[in-house]
Amino acid sequence: MPEPENPQDVPPEEEPVDAEETEEVGSGALRSFLGLFVVPLLVVVLCVAIFIGFGWIAYDRQTTRDYLNDLESGWKPRRVQAAYELSKILVSDPRALEKEEGAKAQVRRLFQEAEDPEMRRYLALVLGRTGDREALPLLVAALDGEDDRTRIYALWALGILGDPRAREPLTRALSDPDAGVRKIAAFAVGELNDRSVVPSLRPLLDDAATDVRWNAALSLARLGSDAGVPVLESMLDRRLLAQVPDITPEQQEEAMLSAIRALASLDASGRPEHRALFERLAKDDPSYKVRQAAIEASAAGKGGGR
Repeated sequence: MPEPENPQDVPPEEEPVDAEETEEVGSGALRSFLGLFVVPLLVVVLCVAIFIGFGWIAYDRQTTRDYLNDLESGWKPRRVQAAYELSKILVSDPRALEKEEGAKAQVRRLFQEAEDPEMRRYLALVLGRTGDREALPLLVAALDGEDDRTRIYALWALGILGDPRAREPLTRALSDPDAGVRKIAAFAVGELNDRSVVPSLRPLLDDAATDVRWNAALSLARLGSDAGVPVLESMLDRRLLAQVPDITPEQQEEAMLSAIRALASLDASGRPEHRALFERLAKDDPSYKVRQAAIEASAAGKGGGR
């Protein structure tokens, strides 16, 4: 919708020849216009809005089978939306496709056939979230594609899939020239629960990209390595977080929550320096979520130190 004109940008109008006559004629014309065009137009707009609203409500009530059918639609927006909705469903119900005969094979086929990058990205997540091990070769092959965002989604899906056979392609992606690829690879490789990847993650603690360092440190913590502790500690310093370009308050909060959980998972014995850090955050941090996470981490540390 175009923005309304700024009155300051409109040149002043000339003085009317006869103000009273102009007002009377203008008012009559305006009433005719409103009666003939605007009111019927508003009725049409209202009807269209109601139609679209009920359409979205009906779409939200679709079943998994409905979305699988929509993946075969000839209309691109419907296919993409269906792939997205399926990826969301599988977050809460990873076995949703197992209830539909042939669904996994259908998604694998469509992932191979899809030419639209956006659809392939969501289907990659669907493949990962189903735990379909037969999808691994397809996701690995997607890493050689030209679309970097599809490669990132494929890496993400490989991490979710958690198949040990993904170790080699994931560790190879850790040295990719694209920082976005390295970041997701650092996250995904930590999901394999394979400590043999620790040496491959350590160099990323000095990566030029902040979020690559963060993801490497978090993955190392998940794998039981304390090599990334200095990076995790820096993620709890709001002065340093404020220096990260374009970071939002929500992203700062999420980084701090992740770092608290990671440090707590490593500090089974309750390191005094981290206990003091958690207590300070629990008392002074402006975020309720951060304070609560710090309280829980501090309590866990005290329990482990008994």
